[in-house]
Amino acid sequence: MAVSYARVRLTTEDDRRYRAYVEKFKLQRKNQKAIRPPRQRDIFGGQAEAALRDWLATQVSLDERRILEYEERRNRTAQIKYRELDALAIVDGVAWVFEIKASRTASALRRAVAQLNETRQILHLLFHRVGVTILLVDTGIPVDSAAADALMQSDRPPPRRPEPLAEVLTALPQLQIIDTLAVRSADDDQVNLMLFSVDDIIALVGAENLALNWEEDDLYDELDDEPPPATTLFASSGDDDDNDDDNPLAAALRKAGLR
Repeated sequence: MAVSYARVRLTTEDDRRYRAYVEKFKLQRKNQKAIRPPRQRDIFGGQAEAALRDWLATQVSLDERRILEYEERRNRTAQIKYRELDALAIVDGVAWVFEIKASRTASALRRAVAQLNETRQILHLLFHRVGVTILLVDTGIPVDSAAADALMQSDRPPPRRPEPLAEVLTALPQLQIIDTLAVRSADDDQVNLMLFSVDDIIALVGAENLALNWEEDDLYDELDDEPPPATTLFASSGDDDDNDDDNPLAAALRKAGLR
């Protein structure tokens, strides 16, 4: 199925058309079942994103226009869509897009790479060169395949085997680890990857400002089969599971205040 893009523009979060788009999906979400309250890891993911965006602002000049509007053309139909970029810098005519993830499985990188490749394709309609970088906060990624396999044999294994970083790097040669933003590349065949630890985030904002009581998440996992209160609406700002964190619509709703 051929997909193409047109009518691309960058705008800010207070853009009138974007706000109308968000409100429409907020109304649609109200007609769906309520989502469970965000886990501590979900909350930490949002906090880490904010911390790293502030850190990025000390390294590069960030552009406020990080809402990407575009027309998606598919099967002779066209639809206006939006996606929020975690951070955007435009330097000497080059657009630098940053995607921030906090995860305990390297599988999050697969989703991030796919999303950034599509974002780069769209932005190429505005910029000749588009560089993309993932800032990954490791919240417990297995150090190797043996550690991942051992976790699956534990008393309380996760629902899916978490991928070690080495496995994903082997599968996705497009990913290149960098130690500093100064060496990031804008080549179309490269996705830059910077790694951060939980301690790095603590150093930026302080432990007292972070949701770190992840043991509470076990309770939510055990109660997942129980329906949440019908009068409460939540949206999660995902950690690593198959949630809607990579969905541009979900991102719009989160940023509209449905956290």
